[in-house]
Order: sequence, then C-alpha cells, then structure tokens
Amino acid sequence: MLIFCLDSAFRNSVRRLPKNTLSIQFYSKCSKVSRYTSYNSRHHFHFKNGDHVTNTVCNFRRYASTYDSKDSKKDKNAPKILVENVKGTVLVPSHGLKTKVFKSFLPLRQSKRDCFHPGVSALDRTSITVGNEKDVTGKDMIKAMLTYIWPHDDKSIRNRVSVAVGLLVSAKLMNVAVPFLFKYAIDDLNSKVATANNGQALLDFATPADAVLTTSVALLIGYGIARASAAGFNELRNAVFAKVAQNSIRRISKNVFLHLHNLDLSFHLSRQTGALSKVIDRGSRGINFVLSAMVFNIVPTVFELALVSSILGLKCGGEFAAVALGCVGIYSAYTLSVTKWRTKFRVFMNKAENEAGNKAIDSLINYETVKYFNNELYEAKRYDESLKKFEDASLKTSTSLAMLNFGQNAIFSSAMALIMVLAAREISQGNMTVGDLVMVNGLLFQLSVPLGFLGSVYREVRQALIDMKTMFTLMAKEPEIKDTPGVLPLVMKNDKSIEFRNVCFQYVDGKPIFNDLSFVIPSGKHFAIVGGSGTGKSSMIRLLYRFFEPDSGEILIGGQDISMVDLQSLRKSIAIVPQDTVLFHDTLFYNVHYGDFSKSEEEVYNAAVMADLHDSVKSWPDGYKTQVGERGLKLSGGEKQRVAIARAIVKDSPILIFDEATSSLDSITEQHILNTVRRATKGRTSISIAHRLSTVMDADEILVLENGKLRERGTHDQLLNLPNSLYNHLWQLQHSVGLEEEPKRKVDSAKQG
Repeated sequence: MLIFCLDSAFRNSVRRLPKNTLSIQFYSKCSKVSRYTSYNSRHHFHFKNGDHVTNTVCNFRRYASTYDSKDSKKDKNAPKILVENVKGTVLVPSHGLKTKVFKSFLPLRQSKRDCFHPGVSALDRTSITVGNEKDVTGKDMIKAMLTYIWPHDDKSIRNRVSVAVGLLVSAKLMNVAVPFLFKYAIDDLNSKVATANNGQALLDFATPADAVLTTSVALLIGYGIARASAAGFNELRNAVFAKVAQNSIRRISKNVFLHLHNLDLSFHLSRQTGALSKVIDRGSRGINFVLSAMVFNIVPTVFELALVSSILGLKCGGEFAAVALGCVGIYSAYTLSVTKWRTKFRVFMNKAENEAGNKAIDSLINYETVKYFNNELYEAKRYDESLKKFEDASLKTSTSLAMLNFGQNAIFSSAMALIMVLAAREISQGNMTVGDLVMVNGLLFQLSVPLGFLGSVYREVRQALIDMKTMFTLMAKEPEIKDTPGVLPLVMKNDKSIEFRNVCFQYVDGKPIFNDLSFVIPSGKHFAIVGGSGTGKSSMIRLLYRFFEPDSGEILIGGQDISMVDLQSLRKSIAIVPQDTVLFHDTLFYNVHYGDFSKSEEEVYNAAVMADLHDSVKSWPDGYKTQVGERGLKLSGGEKQRVAIARAIVKDSPILIFDEATSSLDSITEQHILNTVRRATKGRTSISIAHRLSTVMDADEILVLENGKLRERGTHDQLLNLPNSLYNHLWQLQHSVGLEEEPKRKVDSAKQG
C-alpha cells in the first residue's frame, strides 16, 4: 500500500485544481484511488497494487519550486497527485514502482539538505564533531579539588581547614594512646594481684582520696577519657570541615554549570541533556565523598598504620612488626587488585543507569507523541530493557563486593590469630606481660579500623573518581569560540548594518551550507530571507550569534568583524523570536522578563501588550503567575509564540530577528503581530525569515537563497515582476493552491534552514 500524508491545505485546493496542473505519474499496477478518508484535517490516499501491497511511505517537500514537471513521464492510466501540496522526501522506493519515477521526485534546483537541525534533520547527531577532550587523570582531579579546599580568596575556609587538621592530629594521638593506657592499667592490676597474695589489699579504697590516687583506677579513667577524646575530636573535625566540603561542592558545581553554558552549540547538539544532568549529579556526589574521606582520612590512615607498626616493632619485636606489615601489605594488595577488577562492573552500571535515565527523560518529554501512537507499552519495554542491563551490572557489583569483604576479613583474622599466638608464646617465656598482650590486641584492633576504612575508602574513592572523570573532562574542554585577549565590545551607535562578506560554511566536510555568500543589510532596514528548506536560513542566525564560525569570509555588524568583538556584547545586541519557542518551567512573567532582568515590571507588561499577549493573560486565574509547564507545554503554540515576541521586545536590542515569528498564529492575531513587528522594528535593523511569503511583502528588501548562495534580491513587487524568478515561482505556487486563503497554521513542521 502506498500512503501519502497531505497537509490540511490540500483539502480546499484539491476542489479547485486548475487545468494542466503539475502532477506526478506513478508507474504501478494500481488503477484508481481505492478510498479517501479524512481524520482531523489529515488526509490519506491509499493505493492498492493489484496482487500485493507495496510497503512504501512517501512524504514530499512542500516547496514545489524544487521540482520540475518535465521529468515526469506521462501515463494516462496512472493516478495524479498534486505535488505542490505535499512535503518531504521519498523514504523507501517500492518494488512495485519504477525506480526512475522516484528519482524524479527529488529536487532538481536544490541539492540534498545538509544543514544540521536537531530533531529534524536526517543527519545523525553523533556525526557532528565536538572535539577531543583532554584526558583527565585522578591526580589532575585531586589537584583541582585542592584548589577548592584551600581557596586563596576565602580566609575563613582556610582557617576551618587548619582547625580540622589540628583536631585530626589530636584524634590520632588519642587513638594510639588508648592501648598503652589499657596496658599499664592491666599491668598495675596484675602487680596488685601478686601483692594481694601476700596478705595485702588488692586496691586501697580506705578513703576516697586513696581510691582516686590508685594507679589502676587513674589509668582506667585515662583510658576512658582518651577514647572519648578521640571520638570527640573526630566528630568536631567533621562538624568544622562540613562547611569546607559543602562550599567546595557548591563552587565546583556552579563552575561546571557555567562552563557547560560557555561551551559551543556544536557540543550541546551532540550531547543528551539527561546525560549531562547525570554527569553533574554523580560528579557532585563523588566530590562530596572524596573531599570528606580522602583529604582527612586516607593520608592520616596511612600515617596511623605506620605508627602502629613501628610501635609493635620497637615494643614487642621484629616478628610482631613483620606480621603487622605483612598484614597491611597483603590486605592492601588484595584490596587494590580486586577493586581494580571490580571497576569495569561499576563503569558498566553507570552506563546502564545513564541509558535508562536518558530513555525515561526522552520518553516523558515526548509524552504527547507516545500517546498519539499508543506506544506506552513499547516505551515501558524499552525502559525495562535498560533497567535489566542496570540490574545485571548492579548484581555483579554487589557479588564482587561480597567477595572483596570476605577476603579482607580472612586476611585480617589470620593476622590477628598469628600475632596473638606470638604474644602468648612471649608471655609463657616471661618476655611479655599480660598488659603487653592486651596492648598488642588493642593495637591490632586499632590497626583494623584504618585497614577496614582504607579498603572501603579506596573502593569508594576509585568509584567516585570514575563518576567525577566525565565532569572534570568537561571542565578541561575549552570552547572553540571564545573571546580573544584584549577584545573590545561591539559598539553600535548610528551604524547597525549587517554584512556577510564572501562567507563559506559547512557543518560536515564536503557538504557546504554557504558558498561565497555576500550581501549587506543597511542600518535600520527590514530585510526578509526566504528560500527552500535546507538553504541555510537558520544557519545564518547561528553565524550571526557566533554559535559557529564561518570556514572563510567575514561577518560584520556596524562595520565591525564579529569575530573580533566581545561575545557578550554581540549577543546582547541581537534579539530573536525563534520558530520553535522553548520556555522555562516557571511563571509566564519570568519567561517574558527573561529577555532582560534589569527591566521593570511596567516594561514587561508593556512588552506583553505590544505582543498582543496582555489581555489574554489577565483573563487567566493566576495571570502572569501562571506556570507554563516544562518547555511551555501548558501554553498553546500561538501563546508560546507571543511570549517569545514579548521576550524579544523586553530585550530591546538594536537588531531583531524573526524566525517564522507568526508560524503558530491565526490570521487575525497574525495581522496584530505583524503590526507589532512593524512598530518594534522602527529604528532597528531587522531580519524576518519566512516561509509564508505574504508576511514579508512589506520588507524593504527580500533575499532569496538557494544552494548556499544569494540567488536574487529585491522588493516584493520587483521580484514578482521577474517572471522567471524563484520568488515569483514560490508566490504563484502558494497563491494557486490557496495557501494565502487558509487560516494560518504551521504548514511546514520541519525547521527552516
């Protein structure tokens, strides 16, 4: 079955087809249109192909100027379809139709569309080169974080770090002192036992003073104080350092967020927003752990391990030190090797989590599309497939963690058993006291704390560094388009002209968008730019904003090369009403005020009045406090367009750009907006990009683009008086099919240029 989806303009035009209408002949066995149905102004023609069904979906470009009827072969028995009313390109040639017929569908005056439009163009997102980011090592990340822990511009943070270090040292000294105090208490008690056997009291509690002064009691009290002090110093250190950690996280996250906004448009076109959000979120969590654990735990833990091992060697002998050091060495080697092996499971788990999150966000953003095609179960299935990958990776991570923990416990338990056997042997030989046994046991348990912590910290730090790597890699990426040192701001006083001088530009090598494009828009004039889809109209806007740089040639505003002026001043000088208006998930007032936050409420309301928005907003229950929803989904297309116009008016820039500014408005509102545009463009240089030619009739001059070049220019009347002009051809086609008489609607869903 051959299916054509025609836009609503076909409904009336098919009733008044002029004679000798341009048609396309289909060389198929079908002899007639089997049925005609209408669903909500979408029309479907179904062609049956005799013995079998041809699975072909065709979708023709709207611009009839890109077709030529001379290549269409004539077949009196074939059905005729009006090409002017259909848009798109042939997607799949059917075996039931001759290939040469499909070749005739392709544009003759316009090459294949090569410009890049996210979500619209057939060009794959990943084919846009965004550059190779510098590989960031763990050392680089730690070095970068240290600059946030010890900031040169914040003395209070440095003071907190110093106090936290002092508390840390005190806590470690108390930790090491605890086993010694316990040893001396045990030895003293043991000596008292020997004295008691000679008929004297074990402890002298005759008076309170005697009890307090008893050495054993004093040592036990000191033991308790030391343990409490160690815990207290640790908790106080955590409280003091919390401000340092949170301040560092906030500053790093802010800098990453700002850096992402400073990167080029090409970078964001090749990235998914959900993935970037995950990068920042996971990276921030990693920073929190690394700052809290690594700086104030890993280095002190290594110090404590060395201190305990040295004490064992000096106090108890080389065998004890060898056992302790051997335990530390084997424990560390096992932990490092197994953790390194487990890393791949964590990486895969992160990848699966990203994939699941991206699919969920993409599906929820396109909620209406999912509903239109009844694909709720399909989307849930796709999401579940990603969750299954995450489940498998998470299971491997948990299993390997259990194996790691078991091995660590086995190593430590073996070392403890061995060192206790050595201590028992020394006691039996009279070389050590019972207090020494208690001290060895205490030191060994003291060793278990940093050992266990070292293993978990290493695992978590390694995972945190993996999570942080992408974020710091983004931070290391330099924007390709940035201000040069000593750059001056754009100055626009009397000269607001725009000039493209021999501009060549391409997104992909070998597929030029502009080829030696040159034109001048005089200061204060209103110019229109028209042309077929893919001729580079929107690319021209991106070049003006310096989202991309031309491969060669110059772009001048006010006689100044925009590559030599400050980016902020350049973009402040241009206001745009985009075809696809995207709003923030906030109030309507916020979205209008976003054009310039320095403007007063009165100026915001005046802009809304000029955009024919104020009256309708006042009738809403919440007025300007109405929440517009994510990406403005709670507003109609026309309302979103008027918000965009009001926002551009608030910005009050000397250059205004209207990219299909009335594409979503009805005919009555369109006339109001066009009048508003005329008022807003007075005294300003303005550009209107349009598909609907009636909206640019009053432009001072119209530029017609084709194949990356300026094909023709002139006023509306001048171009119409040229019978062979492309503009004349477009005008006649739109007029003949009744597009100018239809209620205004967005007739071409594809982005222009």
